[in-house]
Amino acid sequence: MDALAGLLDGPRAQGAFLLRSLLDPPWSMRIQDEAPLTLVSMVRGDAWIVPDGGDPVRLAVGDVAIVRGPDPYLVADDPATPPQIIIHPGQVCTTPEGVEVAGLMSLGVRSFGNSADGRTILLTGTYTMEGEISRRLLDALPALVLVRESEWDCPIIPLLADEIVKDEPGQEAVLDRLLDLLLIAVLRAWFARPEAEAPAWFRANSDPVVGRALRMLHNNPAHPWTVANLAGAVGVSRAALARRFADLLGEPPMTYLTSWRLALAADLLREPDATIGAVAVQVGYGSPFALSTAFKRVRGMSPKEFRAQAVRA
Repeated sequence: MDALAGLLDGPRAQGAFLLRSLLDPPWSMRIQDEAPLTLVSMVRGDAWIVPDGGDPVRLAVGDVAIVRGPDPYLVADDPATPPQIIIHPGQVCTTPEGVEVAGLMSLGVRSFGNSADGRTILLTGTYTMEGEISRRLLDALPALVLVRESEWDCPIIPLLADEIVKDEPGQEAVLDRLLDLLLIAVLRAWFARPEAEAPAWFRANSDPVVGRALRMLHNNPAHPWTVANLAGAVGVSRAALARRFADLLGEPPMTYLTSWRLALAADLLREPDATIGAVAVQVGYGSPFALSTAFKRVRGMSPKEFRAQAVRA
């Protein structure tokens, strides 16, 4: 596993919100659902995304946008079209006056809009849960990421468009995995751009020494890693690994490992049936006490307090 895969390992798309919108102009939707991450892909026609306080961005067929929450934004046929629909947390859909309209605009399985043969068709996939592992990635993204159809070659959008309207056994799992694949493909395309300013952990994955070390830490966080045995595993000296790791990531290997382990622990603590002892073993701490000590030192609260806070949220 690498840090990009870590976004989707844990609370990856599980019952994600997916919708096909069929629309004739004029149309405009204000999205204020506070979701941490949303993908919008164009199947037919075009649309505009207008972040609050940001510049309008036009989407054409084949383009995909990632919108990082929780700030509101507008999706419309034209930036000047006033909002007709408001999407609230929980995907509650109302008019600006507060009248619920989801049932009135239903067009079949996961389909919504004002025209059964809309001139514009867009697909929306929303991650409704923010996992702790994903914070490292979300912090690296701008409010809006756009990948143009001409900039990549990805067969996932037509497949998602075909699958999103099916109502078959296991369909929710199929759509979740397709959404994960689309997100990873878009992020790869985005981070490959020089202007994207990819985060250090992403760039380091291509380094022949540090990249191997990172994959070992990610794949087996419970292993009793030391700088010495990690250096031996990648075939360099302790000093060479420590120097190269700090140059590329800005922190020593064991500091990075601690943050990764605690991010994994925070993710696992959201699972209602997971005990603190079981989580400690999974992330490389010898006892619940050892995990609690490290967790409180870094995060300022105990695992128990963190779990209670996550439940309330």
